[in-house]
Amino acid sequence: MSRYFEDFEVGTRYPTYGRTVTEGDVSLFCAFVGYHVPLFIDEEYAKTTPYGGRIAPSALTMSISTGMTESLFRTTILALLAVDRGRFLAPVRAGDTLRTEVEVLTKKETSDPGRGVVVFRDHVTNQRGELVFQVDKTTLIRRRPAPPA
Repeated sequence: MSRYFEDFEVGTRYPTYGRTVTEGDVSLFCAFVGYHVPLFIDEEYAKTTPYGGRIAPSALTMSISTGMTESLFRTTILALLAVDRGRFLAPVRAGDTLRTEVEVLTKKETSDPGRGVVVFRDHVTNQRGELVFQVDKTTLIRRRPAPPA
């Protein structure tokens, strides 16, 4: 259910569903964006790295996480204004199940009575509860329409 600006309270956290990253996700994402980085597409090469095998591109982790959060504001988001303080804290691999918890950091009204700015922090964890990614997103969200007179 999409939430309006008024529905968000600073400090509230909203959990998402879990999403398992597959080999197909990694392969298709790399092909789609043109990543030909051996760490993402060549298992034998990746075995020689400190990771000991292929990992998912950080942009894939961010994309999956963003997709998991869309139900919060599917029809009320007007714009993503900024992405700040993104931190990739641990590798994500095919087979990992990610969950995102969205925390409301701040909110403020704008001069336009139809919208407000909300800053969210996405906390992304894997199936072991390890924080793998965190990012702050500044969004422009619709305000609840006034009831008809």
